[in-house]
Amino acid sequence: MIGRRGLLGVGAAGLAAPRLAFGQAQARTLRFVPQANLASLDPIWSTAVVVRNHGLMVYDTLYGLGGDFRPRPQMAAGHEITDDGRRWTITLRPNLRFHDGEPVRARDCVASIQRWAKRDVLGQRLDALAEEIRALDDSRFEIRLRKAWPGLAFAFGKPSANMCAIMPERIARTDPFAQIAETVGSGPFRFRQDQFRPGDRAVYERFEGYVPRDEPNDFLAGGKVVHFDRVEWRVMPDPATAAAALQNNEADWWETPLADLLPLLRRNRDIAVDLINTAGNLGVLRFNFLHPPFDNPAVRRALLPAVDQRAFMNAAIGTDPALSTVPAGVFTPGTPLANDTGLEVLTRPRDLEAARRALREAGYAGQRVVLLSATDLPVLQNLSEVAADLMRRMGFNVDFQQMDWGTHIQRRTNRGPVDQGGWSAFCTTWEGLDVSVPGSHQPIRGHGANAWAGWPTMPRLEELREAWFEAPDLAAERRIAAEIQRSVWQEVPFIPLGQVLPPMAYRRSITGVVKGGPAVFWGVRRA
Repeated sequence: MIGRRGLLGVGAAGLAAPRLAFGQAQARTLRFVPQANLASLDPIWSTAVVVRNHGLMVYDTLYGLGGDFRPRPQMAAGHEITDDGRRWTITLRPNLRFHDGEPVRARDCVASIQRWAKRDVLGQRLDALAEEIRALDDSRFEIRLRKAWPGLAFAFGKPSANMCAIMPERIARTDPFAQIAETVGSGPFRFRQDQFRPGDRAVYERFEGYVPRDEPNDFLAGGKVVHFDRVEWRVMPDPATAAAALQNNEADWWETPLADLLPLLRRNRDIAVDLINTAGNLGVLRFNFLHPPFDNPAVRRALLPAVDQRAFMNAAIGTDPALSTVPAGVFTPGTPLANDTGLEVLTRPRDLEAARRALREAGYAGQRVVLLSATDLPVLQNLSEVAADLMRRMGFNVDFQQMDWGTHIQRRTNRGPVDQGGWSAFCTTWEGLDVSVPGSHQPIRGHGANAWAGWPTMPRLEELREAWFEAPDLAAERRIAAEIQRSVWQEVPFIPLGQVLPPMAYRRSITGVVKGGPAVFWGVRRA
């Protein structure tokens, strides 16, 4: 892989050299370069963004978020709420069909919801609140809650990690902590398992049996009208190869162009460079709470005086201020709950010596720190390199282990100590929509073994998150968000590294790219 420095000064002639075996592009095929290898096919099991993107193509959801991020019925025709908000009766719209030809029935939805509820951060709330989830007939099902939850439709429709993908009952009965063995959804594309080559290619074909809603598309809501017969994901870890493919008309769309290549791509009149996901991503440094040294909160806090968010962002995506935002606190900058409570821990002048002193006073005993890095995701690789350098300068005994993203997400499920294949810390990004509110903000969860990788136990943060669900208005939500941020600086389940605003690049021969969040493949067509 060519690093950022190695690409500086590479000209158009150098990038045009690789010629890829795409063959003659067909007008009805969209060629897409995803951010990473598709290492899992299960959108319930994995929190990886690339798996979520795969899920949005193959599976439909009961509700979808519009451009205003409010939920609207999608597979659902509508719902009725009774018993003071504690009973939801959801009716499916007609003509829903799975890719295997079977109709979508209420019992499929019930099984899918129950599996999702074991893994997703909001699903787990439903799991705790639900007295019963049952099919009433083939087109209706009922959810009875112990107390009202107005946010249930949002939970079903959020386009984030562990999306509530509706799949056939026989597949949804798979253990939520094991991966599904078969990919069958009811979404606008069907996955061609027979043509899937991990690390190289994933193929999706337009599902002829999909019936879009009879209304205009609005982000993940409304009519998902597909104009391509086939979408091919071509995995290209080398950014020079991906850039050459885009320039040579051997690819139509590159999800995560390297920041150093953006000026070159912008000079090409056939290529558009555009910010599609306006909420961006929050960079985070995540710790393992189960083993030394980061089981000690004083060790985690010791890093705060030394973390320079601007240095992390410059390394991650370049010095163009339009590509990142600092300072960034616990919640996505620019969203209603973002606040500056205690933010001086990251904004006051950086003090490496104070960090070294705090580390000594915390009793750090030189334990090996295994820091994981994903080599095929430049933003994460660059964040990790800055983190490794910072930790070494502070006095940590750093073992910097680099691997591809697929291996990385498998490795971080290991809960053992580092001498048994475990890990100590890693850098990643969370989509801005996910971390804009406490309900879907997995890095602040503190419910132990069921928490996101790192598995912290933090009762106070759990109490505050629960209080947010009960907040009567935005003013109350903001007060709770400020308390959550204050608590994060004490517990330090993660350190925010800044907001990344990565643009996408695509050839001007395609139009109708849907903006607001992740790359989706309805609405887009060839000009």
